[in-house]
Amino acid sequence: MKKYLLPSIKLTIVLIVLFAVAYPLFIAAVAKFAPGKGDGVTVKKDGKVVGYALVGQNFTEDKYFWSRPSAANYNAASSAGSNKGPSNEDYLKTVQDRIDTFLVHNPGMKISDIPAELVTASGSGLDPDISPRAAEVQIPRIAKARNISEEKIKQLVKENTKGPLLGLFGPSTINVLQLNVALDGLK
Repeated sequence: MKKYLLPSIKLTIVLIVLFAVAYPLFIAAVAKFAPGKGDGVTVKKDGKVVGYALVGQNFTEDKYFWSRPSAANYNAASSAGSNKGPSNEDYLKTVQDRIDTFLVHNPGMKISDIPAELVTASGSGLDPDISPRAAEVQIPRIAKARNISEEKIKQLVKENTKGPLLGLFGPSTINVLQLNVALDGLK
């Protein structure tokens, strides 16, 4: 028994140092080269942090672009989807309520014109991005609420649209928080 005890204690100490000290320090050092320097990618307005670019934010006022709904109430500590299937009655009622709310705030729009992402939550419940189409359908409401021309807002949407990764992978997206901060900057 003594033959195995000392080597196992040594191995335990080596692994603790390796995985509890060296590895976290290595990851922290690598993070310093990432966007946000390991502290998260923040969005600033007038020099003040207004949110994090990689976490969805809740916008409900007519003068702002609305984010994708969140199953986690936009709480990054409890990131999660609803885990309800498309035949779940509670889920269907929730989606219908979101559709009804969207139509009240966007009169004249048909249900078939509402992008699914504006009434369904993402898998994490914290998706910070919407598609250009989801932004475009909101332009008339925002233009009316802010008394700004639709063309000016369309240009802002175009300027804030990020293309697919390397021009090939994934869809074009718009970060809602960054778009709304830019929208507040319009004269």
